[in-house]
Amino acid sequence: MSAGEWSSHHAITTLMYRYAEYVDAADFASIGALFADGEMTTRGMSGAIVGADAVAGLYSHTNKVHPNGTLMTRHLTTNVIVDIDEAADTATARSSFVVFQATPQVALAPIVAGRYRDRFRRVDGTWRFAQREMDVQQIGDVSDHLLIDLGTVLPKH
Repeated sequence: MSAGEWSSHHAITTLMYRYAEYVDAADFASIGALFADGEMTTRGMSGAIVGADAVAGLYSHTNKVHPNGTLMTRHLTTNVIVDIDEAADTATARSSFVVFQATPQVALAPIVAGRYRDRFRRVDGTWRFAQREMDVQQIGDVSDHLLIDLGTVLPKH
């Protein structure tokens, strides 16, 4: 694989950054739409969340939406490395993420950090997520962010 053509690289990284933007905005339907033809997994857990409705449902049932309509977070995706096979219409990417949050109850702080491992496929000329594997590696104070206890559902590193 290679870095691919600029247009492919740009389309793929834009998908990755839109995901972060949609999560911060609590736009769960748009997150789901990103995975209409794909799935999400979490390293160390069995099973995949497949399709737009399932992915949107996952986010709406696990994330706390604040009175301003957002999660009051800032998801940063960094150290993005993309490998593209233009002839096969496939690509992979790996990156790091950090989620910051500040609310009236919680001071600004990083609350979650880890890695993404992504697979993409091009369908009718458009790049789409095929799979996103999340590897949550560090957890801070998510008490004002999630409706679930990550410590009880994720394996220890």
